[in-house]
Amino acid sequence: MNSLKLPDIAAQKLLHVTPLDWVGMCAIALPIQLEGRHVAAMADAGVNLVDGKSRGIHMSRLYLALEQLEHQALTPLAIHQLLADFLASHEGLSTAAHLRLSFEHLLKRPALVSPLAGWKSYQVSVDARLENEMFHVELSVRVPYSSTCPCSAALARQLIQRQFEADFSGEVLNRESVLAWLGSSQGIVATPHSQRSQASVQLRLRNNLDTVPVTELIDAVEASLGTAVQTAVKRADEQAFALANGQNLMFCEDAARRIHQALRELDIATAFTLRVEHAESLHAHDAVASSQWQW
Repeated sequence: MNSLKLPDIAAQKLLHVTPLDWVGMCAIALPIQLEGRHVAAMADAGVNLVDGKSRGIHMSRLYLALEQLEHQALTPLAIHQLLADFLASHEGLSTAAHLRLSFEHLLKRPALVSPLAGWKSYQVSVDARLENEMFHVELSVRVPYSSTCPCSAALARQLIQRQFEADFSGEVLNRESVLAWLGSSQGIVATPHSQRSQASVQLRLRNNLDTVPVTELIDAVEASLGTAVQTAVKRADEQAFALANGQNLMFCEDAARRIHQALRELDIATAFTLRVEHAESLHAHDAVASSQWQW
């Protein structure tokens, strides 16, 4: 039997004392429990290294500690305990611990009118930090939606009015002819432009929550806008979507204000920041607006 002790190179002292802000691992495959189901996540885990005389940290201790997230629901309390374990396993070496979880959140969404439904994927990340007894968790989501330009809608309506005047000048109008005109390409000569848009929201969660409220946050953002992108649709759903866009005309500034107000009404955050991007169909550039509260 070999009695030689295994070498621990990381424990060797260094001649040059240089503390490090973050040392750890990125893109660790990890199953987590969220809202009653298992989700495949990627974890970044690390600590700072304040003892500059130490060559490195014990990465295996961080890796093994992550296992506890497999066996319990993801909550701020569970994350706090994990980061506390990171620091306990690096006593004397580290004073701050960090965790980032990235994953896709799948939600099955019903069509607007028909009985169809389909899955939507939302990009989500959870960032947490524990340092000097100060702990916070931040939840970030990206929510796609449709936006129709109010200016474009007004210009299109004016062109339709002009066409109406040209087609019916001097005529005695009757209901049937007007209805036929409205339903023809001859009458609706212009349409407003819409664009695929995206809202990126980051909330600093309250530490006493019993869950990480991903679906609640997504629902609040989509409800505030009224034009969430769809999955499976029939023509009736497409028509309902056109109606929703027509009733929710918005510049990027309007979208940002809607989301800001919706987030202020949620009782799950102590601060937030948001950014909306409208991928212009008129221009080659995008329209962007951002807002924050207590950030």
